[in-house]
Amino acid sequence: MAETSTTNSKDQVATEVRTDLENQRREADKQIRPEVETQRKEAQQRAEKTLDREAVAAIQQTERAVNALSENRPDEALAAIEQATGKINILLSRNPSTALIPVNLSVAVIDMAPWKIEDISVLKSTAETALEFDELPAARAALDALRSEIRVRTYNLPLATYPTALQDAARLIDEKKTREASNLLLIALNTLAVVDQVIPLPLLATRRYLHEAQERAQKDKDAAERLLDTADHELERTIELGYTSRDEVYKALRDEIRDLRKQLKGNKDMTSVFAGLKEKLTSLIRRRSEKQERSDAQNQPQKAA
Repeated sequence: MAETSTTNSKDQVATEVRTDLENQRREADKQIRPEVETQRKEAQQRAEKTLDREAVAAIQQTERAVNALSENRPDEALAAIEQATGKINILLSRNPSTALIPVNLSVAVIDMAPWKIEDISVLKSTAETALEFDELPAARAALDALRSEIRVRTYNLPLATYPTALQDAARLIDEKKTREASNLLLIALNTLAVVDQVIPLPLLATRRYLHEAQERAQKDKDAAERLLDTADHELERTIELGYTSRDEVYKALRDEIRDLRKQLKGNKDMTSVFAGLKEKLTSLIRRRSEKQERSDAQNQPQKAA
């Protein structure tokens, strides 16, 4: 009976700890939402500055050519292609070594990933099993459920292939093959190169929890310790969700957070330690957000910007 009582007591304590951490997470989530929105706006503004007016105009003229062909106005289509080709030539002269020119973008906050590490592991195993059996739709669904990010997606005009498509379309129009020309232009419009950049939400959460812990450190050390536990958990989520390789930088950062938790028990001023950790996280967020992941032959939004 004594052993059973001890076991029940341990289970109760574990349950209370999990409940407390969950409540702590919900409260901190409320605090991080404004920061996520700020980061989203800043990411969108940065991306918008990269859009090239000449490239956007080339896309718009290509769309005009497609519309003209659909209404049996080949002369107008040729004029639009000529305008688009002129814009492309300007781009080629300005950017002789650049393969991709941004013409459109989308920014989205995607937060579907589980909070518990074990649930993340289950989804990863599900995706791996689905891939082994070549069940790609199931694998995609599982991988999509592992997203927790601000995603900046830019649609880029490929300078290596787009000019050729325009030239071939003009030739087909001259040969009275307007349907083939229209199809070729549509393919060109719908095979812009896609480049993604992501800001992991768990990294933003880690920094926010550190900030909250610093504010609580002097008045409520227990609350500060719990917030540091949650910060460590979010950093682990960042790794488990695949937003970073399992390198020494992240492992060392987790060790520093744990050491800080231990140091809170003393009376030492931890301001500089907190500041250093937050600075490192800010650097990691910036580095990760600058990383580009390219995927060609994906559809762009309906209209160019």
